[in-house]
Amino acid sequence: MTDQTLAATLFGPEDLRMIESDMAPVAPDMVRIAFGAGGICGSDMHYFHHGRVGDFVVKSPLVLGHEIAGTVAAVGENVKGVLVGTRVAVNPSRWCGHCRHCQNNRPNLCENIYFMGSASKTPHMAGGFATHFDATPAQCVPIPDHVPFKAAALCEPLAVCLHAVARAGDVKGKRALVIGAGPIGMLTMLAAKAQGMSEVAVADIAAAPLEFAGKIGASATYNVGADPEALASVEPFDVVFEASGAPAGMNTAIKAARRGGAVVLIGSLPGGQIPAMANAVMAKELDLLGSFRFSEEFYTAVEMISSGKIDVTCLISAERPLNQAPDAVRLALDRTKSMKVVLTAV
Repeated sequence: MTDQTLAATLFGPEDLRMIESDMAPVAPDMVRIAFGAGGICGSDMHYFHHGRVGDFVVKSPLVLGHEIAGTVAAVGENVKGVLVGTRVAVNPSRWCGHCRHCQNNRPNLCENIYFMGSASKTPHMAGGFATHFDATPAQCVPIPDHVPFKAAALCEPLAVCLHAVARAGDVKGKRALVIGAGPIGMLTMLAAKAQGMSEVAVADIAAAPLEFAGKIGASATYNVGADPEALASVEPFDVVFEASGAPAGMNTAIKAARRGGAVVLIGSLPGGQIPAMANAVMAKELDLLGSFRFSEEFYTAVEMISSGKIDVTCLISAERPLNQAPDAVRLALDRTKSMKVVLTAV
């Protein structure tokens, strides 16, 4: 007997379809999840709009979605410790556990990683924007009953931001600037404040997300679209988090960092070579740090959301049922109408 699943499947740029297909019985070492909620990420939007994210190019139909939560619907015969009916946040990372990076406690750099809803490996690993999908037991992190699925789905992007803050080292009492007022920028701001930064300002090129940033706690906001020199007279920052994924944002971050400060790159920049103010990195002796996905921060994110230390639901601007995923992605692409769009069970 097989189950059926309805999945948001990308065939090429602007070609996202809801495809129904049969599922084989759950494999002995796997867990089957019934979709509860899923957040539409910037990478999902990049895949939809361009058919790629940076150097990761979609080469075959790809089920999108890696910010996901749901209920355990079935377990394989060899699975221990995961029970049917358990509500879980799903870690989209499948780390190998044995490469040098996994052994050195940096599994986000795993040489053999498969990441749900990503074209980073071929064949691609299907994502979780599906009524049912499979995961390993290690990917399933239980959540308390009081945590709604829409909040649990945002454990993944919060983990990304917690990792970025951790990359900056000891940040307590320091001043920060976040470049980019999208969901990752907003969650980075919340994560930085939760980790003890004294000020967290936000810069963007659009007014609407900056207004939102001010409402949820930004120390100051700077519209560098309306005024390219908005940061010129501002005291340079100890840490600048680049969350826009734009080359101009990266260079703004380098300019805004103080001498001896740090710039943390979170946003996915375009693939290939891009111009960078490398001489300023040298002359100011900046720490230029990459931040890629997350490792143990996923569990920290689950704890912070479950305890109420960080309210991720304040970012949610719209909810749409899973079967409307194509239109929901288009809505998410419109920054004038949305901050964070979440898919819910049909």
